[in-house]
Amino acid sequence: MIAPPPPKLVVIPPQPMPPRGASPNLVTPPVDAYGVRRTINTGISPAQTTWNLRSAYNVAALNCLDPKHAQILVNYREFLKTHAKKLTAVNKAVDAEFKTKFGPKFIAPRELYMTQVYNYFALPPTQPSFCDAALAMSTEAATLKSADIDSFAARSLPSIEQVFLRFYTSFDQYRVDLAAWQAKYMMTGATPGPTLSPQPLRLQMPSTPSQAQAQ
Repeated sequence: MIAPPPPKLVVIPPQPMPPRGASPNLVTPPVDAYGVRRTINTGISPAQTTWNLRSAYNVAALNCLDPKHAQILVNYREFLKTHAKKLTAVNKAVDAEFKTKFGPKFIAPRELYMTQVYNYFALPPTQPSFCDAALAMSTEAATLKSADIDSFAARSLPSIEQVFLRFYTSFDQYRVDLAAWQAKYMMTGATPGPTLSPQPLRLQMPSTPSQAQAQ
């Protein structure tokens, strides 16, 4: 009597994992109909661009603690000292923009927005690449004249932004890969490892760092 063939072995590849150890429930900024990802830095004024770059610099000075990034804090302190007058003017310009938009109660929406800015730059999975980009930016900024800060911010903030855009693209691809894996292998009857939930949940970021902490 001929023995029946052995049952077919189903080999299930590892479940896709979020890039750089990110939370599986992280929500990425949306991409609009023109293919532009709408982040906290999208469509902002020149003054806000300069202030957001200063905020990114602040986050880097506080969070980039690897010895190879130590010069960021040194450069940031010198940046605040050298360009204090210009930065004060930029801060007042941003206040004026928020006051025009929100009226006398503009402080609360501005503080909310700036908290979002700090949290954006402090996203943990991006920190190694962010710190490398911030170090390069700080080296160039060390030779700046105050009159050139706005133009410097206009080209430097998009460069730093690329760190986050690349990460969000990779995270969106993870979602696609996870959905395909689930559709193909969760129907086999096998019992793979625990499935990461694809349900969105806002990632809670650290509290806003203050400029004074880095001084």
